[in-house]
Amino acid sequence: MSVPGVGRGSVDGTGGKEGKGKEGAYRLRIGSWNIGTLTGKSIELAKKVNIACVQETRWAGSKARNADGYKLWYSGVVRGKNGVGILVDRDFRESVVEVRRVNDRLMFIKLVISGCTLNVVSAYAPQAGLDEEVKRRFWEGLDEIVRSIPTTERLFIGGDFNGHIGSAAGSYGEVHGGFGLGDRNGGGTSLLDFAKAFELVIASSTFPKREEHLVTFQSSAEKTQIDYLLLRGVIKGYARIARLSRERPSRLSIGS
Repeated sequence: MSVPGVGRGSVDGTGGKEGKGKEGAYRLRIGSWNIGTLTGKSIELAKKVNIACVQETRWAGSKARNADGYKLWYSGVVRGKNGVGILVDRDFRESVVEVRRVNDRLMFIKLVISGCTLNVVSAYAPQAGLDEEVKRRFWEGLDEIVRSIPTTERLFIGGDFNGHIGSAAGSYGEVHGGFGLGDRNGGGTSLLDFAKAFELVIASSTFPKREEHLVTFQSSAEKTQIDYLLLRGVIKGYARIARLSRERPSRLSIGS
C-alpha cells in the first residue's frame, strides 16, 4: 500500500515579485502522491497545500467536481484502473485557464497567477512488469506535453514514476541533487534521462532527509521511493522543498 500523506512530495514555490509581502508575490505549495483510489474514501491533505497531483484514482471519465473547497479535475478510462487527477484549492482554482486530459496516465492544467503562467502535470508511469510498448507510449506522451509548453512558462510535474533514481547522482548531477534512496533501476534511469533532456530538476533529491521521509511506497518486503516532483530550471531559484510530513493533515471528502 502507498504511504499516506502529502509530505513525501511537496514543494513550496514562490512566484511573482521576489520577497514575501510584496505586491504581486504569491506562494504555492504543490504536492504529489499515489492515493490508491478515490472511490468510497476521503483523502488527507497536509495543511496549506494549494495544488495536489494524484495518481491511481481509479475513476473513469474526464470530469471535475468540488470537494471541501478544492476543485478536482480527473482523467480515467476504465473504472478501477489507473487514473490521474489534480486538486486545486479555493485560492487558486479560478486561476485555472486550461485543462488537458491526455489519457488515464497523463493530464495537466495551466494557471495564470499574478501575470505568471504555471503548468502542473500529473503523471502515473507504468509499473516495471508491464509491456515495453506501454512504457514507450507513456514517455512519448509526457515528452509531447513538455514540448508543448513554452520554456518561458513555469512547469511542475508531480507523479508516481514507478522507478528508483537511487541515492547517488552519478552522471546526472544537473538533475539529481545527490540525495535519494537505495539503488537506481531501469525506471529511475528513464526518469533521469527524461529530466536531463528537458533540463528539469528532481526536487526531492536536492536536500538531505531521513530515510523515513524519503519512502513513498512500502510493502511487507521493501520500502522505496517512486513519487517525485520535477521542476523546470527557470523556477529553480523560486522553489524550495517543504517538509510537510510533520504537519497535521486535514481530511478531504471525495464522493464515489
